[in-house]
Amino acid sequence: MRRSSTQGVNDGISCIIGAFNEAPRIAAVLAVASVHPLLQEVIVVDDGSTDDTAKVVKRFPSVRLISYTENQGKSFAMATGIAKAQSNFLMLLDADLKGLTAEYLTKLATPVLSGKTGVSLSLRKNSLLIFRAIGLDFVSGERVISKELLSDALDEIFELPRFGIEVFMNRIIIARQLSISVAHWHQVTQSRKTEKLGYWKGIRAEWRMIADLLRVVYPALLISQTWQMLSLRANHAGKVATVVQLVKAHYNAL
Repeated sequence: MRRSSTQGVNDGISCIIGAFNEAPRIAAVLAVASVHPLLQEVIVVDDGSTDDTAKVVKRFPSVRLISYTENQGKSFAMATGIAKAQSNFLMLLDADLKGLTAEYLTKLATPVLSGKTGVSLSLRKNSLLIFRAIGLDFVSGERVISKELLSDALDEIFELPRFGIEVFMNRIIIARQLSISVAHWHQVTQSRKTEKLGYWKGIRAEWRMIADLLRVVYPALLISQTWQMLSLRANHAGKVATVVQLVKAHYNAL
């Protein structure tokens, strides 16, 4: 049982960032997150990087660094950070964001902190076209959510496939019927794996990630999950027929 202690938990936000070989990119994210007034702590989990990721993180004294030598995958890294978090709310961020500003983090955090919604997700400038069309990126790596919801499932998260954590969280969101807010990050992009690894290695890495998602939830359930999350989105009336057709068309084409 890999549980975290509840001692010292506060009402703020713990920011968790998993990183694997993100030395060229993570400083831009930490420059914003490490000084944001709504974040009580920032935890970076170095997931067995072989580059200078840890050295870059150490340039930010307020950031807590957790490192281990063997790459375990995103699900394991995020579970490790969640287990160590000391706040009641979690902000999960990817380490390879470009164009991130304090304003975008505020837009992501405020709906949950104010009690307006139970969870918030980002919608980036370079999210897939289908996600931008329907107004929801159901595999967004940038989220704010109650720690309690994930702490109770930590043992399961540790055992997930390497990239299964987002769709696993979606199951919890749907089961709890949490209202969802979407933070439109109009100038924020995420570095694609083809940018980091080169075209062919990047394509293979993308397909491995998709395979992990499908190990957590079957393709037909992905459609259902997306639809159910859309129904939970706050202030998202109308577009029902259009959205369901777009989602079905997208997954039929896969």
